[in-house]
Amino acid sequence: MSHRSPQDSSRLVHRPFRAARAHCRSSPLRWILFAVVVTGWWGTHGHAQDRPADLVLIGGRLTTLDDSSRVATALAVRGDRIVAVGDDGDIRRFVGPATRVMELHGRLVIPGFIEGHGHFLSLGESKQKLDLTRTKSWEEVVALVAATARNTPAGTWIIGRGWHQSKWQQPPTPNIEGYPHHEQLSRAVPDHPVLLTHASGHLCLANAKAMELAGVDRRTADPPGGQLLRDADGQPIGVFRETASNLIERAYQRNRANRTAPQRQREQDEALRLATDECLARGVTTFCDAGSSLATIGYFRRLAEGGQLRVRLWVMIRESPAVLAARLGDYRILGAGGYHLTVRAIKEFMDGALGTHGAWLLEPYADLPGSTGLAVTPTNTLRDVARLAVEHDFQLCVHAIGDRANREVLDVFAAVFREHPEKTDLRWRIEHAQHLSPQDIPRFAPLGVIAAMQGIHATSDAPFVVERLGPRRAEEGAYIWQSLLKAGAVIANGTDTPVESVDPIRCFYASVTRKLPEGRTFYPQQCMTRRQALRSYTLDAAYAAFEENLKGSLTPGKLADVVVLSKDIMSVPDEEILRAQVVCTIVGGKVVFER
Repeated sequence: MSHRSPQDSSRLVHRPFRAARAHCRSSPLRWILFAVVVTGWWGTHGHAQDRPADLVLIGGRLTTLDDSSRVATALAVRGDRIVAVGDDGDIRRFVGPATRVMELHGRLVIPGFIEGHGHFLSLGESKQKLDLTRTKSWEEVVALVAATARNTPAGTWIIGRGWHQSKWQQPPTPNIEGYPHHEQLSRAVPDHPVLLTHASGHLCLANAKAMELAGVDRRTADPPGGQLLRDADGQPIGVFRETASNLIERAYQRNRANRTAPQRQREQDEALRLATDECLARGVTTFCDAGSSLATIGYFRRLAEGGQLRVRLWVMIRESPAVLAARLGDYRILGAGGYHLTVRAIKEFMDGALGTHGAWLLEPYADLPGSTGLAVTPTNTLRDVARLAVEHDFQLCVHAIGDRANREVLDVFAAVFREHPEKTDLRWRIEHAQHLSPQDIPRFAPLGVIAAMQGIHATSDAPFVVERLGPRRAEEGAYIWQSLLKAGAVIANGTDTPVESVDPIRCFYASVTRKLPEGRTFYPQQCMTRRQALRSYTLDAAYAAFEENLKGSLTPGKLADVVVLSKDIMSVPDEEILRAQVVCTIVGGKVVFER
């Protein structure tokens, strides 16, 4: 597979003139024709430059990320596009009677952040659930659920998310593999079914009432790709790993099936509003949604075509292979609603999460020697989906966290690429790529495979990474951004929200410092430089979505997706990065958030 860098593709705009000049060298008549072409272009573009802009930003410090080395302090926007970038004097000529002028007073201006991997509606829905992200113990989780139950009618499901047993101050008693037994929760909340999703999203915890409604008991078998944790007597303890979580989730969804269509629509609309508001306040102008159903995509499409999406969405389809085979051809959407919706990727899973012992490893877990994790999708199934992706010109984006999972995905990609040598720029992606064998690091760049990683995961997971993998494997293969970059790979950054906060500033800080709250640094040799980190959140993330000619840098002709920050995160001391705030977010030339 050939691989073209984002820097190379940004030069494509100049090629027509180089080709025209080469074509015209052979005759005077052709020189005349060339002059006519250039004059016509200038009539369309050159004189248009003198028309007033709709929006002008003056007096800032621009990190453009384009190929020019100039220092820029201002930019002009007309419609949804950037029309000029330069110094204040260059740009003031675009100010007319109706131009909005924003004086920036030296603030940093950057391209809009691109959330490279998150779950859009889940972000909104997470704000409607019991937040367990800050809990420090199992007892605190039980107390929060019990307090909610006291103000909730009996029989109503209580839904929470965000707990992580490896971040509690002490392990629960009793526990299996570090996970709590449901007994304490079931005593405290006997009359409400409870479903508590792990921070990773790859495991859930249920009380006795929820298991009763789900029909789960000691006779319930482990489903393919999943596991019910059990006590010494074989009884489920209420912890459901990977696909086993569906046993409880289906019971919850059966209860929700009684909602009316207007109720369901109101809930969806509210989740969308909450997610949109959070993204815009954080400077996220494009959100790469890592897996939505065709029904949800239909909802997004209606909103985009009606001009009702305020954040740009780039969406991966998450459906069964049978549904993909039947309907994939109808869902390739490029730039609907003024480039507010693109659907050109498929999402699949190879394994689970490291924090829940679900990541698929080449060697057993250091803290669970009897397990190498779980493969949640058969390799043959993944290969069939990969062939569908090639047939319909879709990117394939596969969740792989463990080193065995990453190797299997790379092997499938390489095999399908060999079957299609004519496909030279597919840009398939591995989502997360958290733990790699050193042997597989050099494979990404030659295959043209994008590493869609999340900087914030390294510092969030650091408390348990060495425990899971041991020091050797953690150092040589866990969250190895710099090793991948030096090997020529492209990294698209993000947060996997709602697993983590969608805040790009926190993720940027983690990417360039790898500092933990207590001050310890997690394998600092793998830190990104600040420019690498910003590119991974802008231009390289755009490249990972085939959108580098539309966004990702402050370049004339590109979409006017712009963020103004209160501090220059490219130069301030490390600890000041976290104090930076989004002052203004601009999407398509429209100011959609101002602090």
